[in-house]
Amino acid sequence: MIELNETLDDLQNGYYIIQKNDGFRFGIDAVLLSDFAKSATGKVMDLCTGTGIIPLLLSAKSKAVHIDAVEIQPEIADMAKRSVEYNSLQSKINVVCVDLNDAPQIFGKSIYDTVTVNPPYMRTGSGLLNETDTKTVSRHEIKCNLDDVIRVSAQLLKPHGKMFMVHRPSRLAEIFSAMREYKLEPKIMRLIAPCEDKEVNLVLICGIKCAKSDLKIMPTLYVYNKDGGYTKEIDEIYGR
Repeated sequence: MIELNETLDDLQNGYYIIQKNDGFRFGIDAVLLSDFAKSATGKVMDLCTGTGIIPLLLSAKSKAVHIDAVEIQPEIADMAKRSVEYNSLQSKINVVCVDLNDAPQIFGKSIYDTVTVNPPYMRTGSGLLNETDTKTVSRHEIKCNLDDVIRVSAQLLKPHGKMFMVHRPSRLAEIFSAMREYKLEPKIMRLIAPCEDKEVNLVLICGIKCAKSDLKIMPTLYVYNKDGGYTKEIDEIYGR
């Protein structure tokens, strides 16, 4: 089940994940998103699932009954499927290799209680990018863009269903504009910074479909203490 140039990594929650040694590997943003979305219940869709890290973490953290997961890159989707099989979670997690833009037609509209997404953060710009490199596709808006992610999330969600997303603070204006356009009202936001004297570099956002306007801003989450060690909250999120 584990192929050459792959590792089997312990998630410290009873589950394991298969990843490439030299490919795109999940980071702290995925861990923070799964904790932010741990209130998820019922039916969940994870867009841009990559190697399936969010469904695996939510299986341990949340009360989600079933999780569908979408990944457009065949090689990465295959690793996610094998991780699900390795953890004997086939009855709970369903990974499908498909363009997320096709998800509403394949799975159905207005049927999910929760959508989670850790999308590519970077615009493609005018530079030449290798569209076959998994790291490039995972980081840049080559196969989907921010508008696609928010539009599809809104289509998949039931009225009053929740979308949880992690992204870059520099794109907040675009995020809020698109969410309002597709009737996903921003309800909770939390900024993430490496430490107290560093600028924020991630943002967690929860939007609710067809909700009234009322944005709650949580205290900034710091990853490291001044001494270089992880903060108490980060240790708690990781289950240390």
